[in-house]
Amino acid sequence: MSSFDDRENAFENKFAHDAQMQFKAEARRNKLLGLWAAALMGKSGDEADAYAKEVIKADFEEAGDEDVYRKVSSDLGNTADEATIRAQMTALMAEAKAQLMAES
Repeated sequence: MSSFDDRENAFENKFAHDAQMQFKAEARRNKLLGLWAAALMGKSGDEADAYAKEVIKADFEEAGDEDVYRKVSSDLGNTADEATIRAQMTALMAEAKAQLMAES
């Protein structure tokens, strides 16, 4: 195999790995966001875990984060405004990535 083929395979493997890590980070962020929102709604334990799973599932409705934002925003109502939810989503994405890096 030529060095060009080796480089091509390496780039393809890196792309696949990066895509998988991004998917895991988004799912982890959504779980953390669901647990955060559940706490604001007074849910705990199994009820909070079930809500976090609902938030994770909401991400499969469309590409991007808007489906997750709409789910959480709708469920929280006046408990948290848009800026608070979006800031939490950003902070939790960083936390999710850090957790995944620590597990690697």
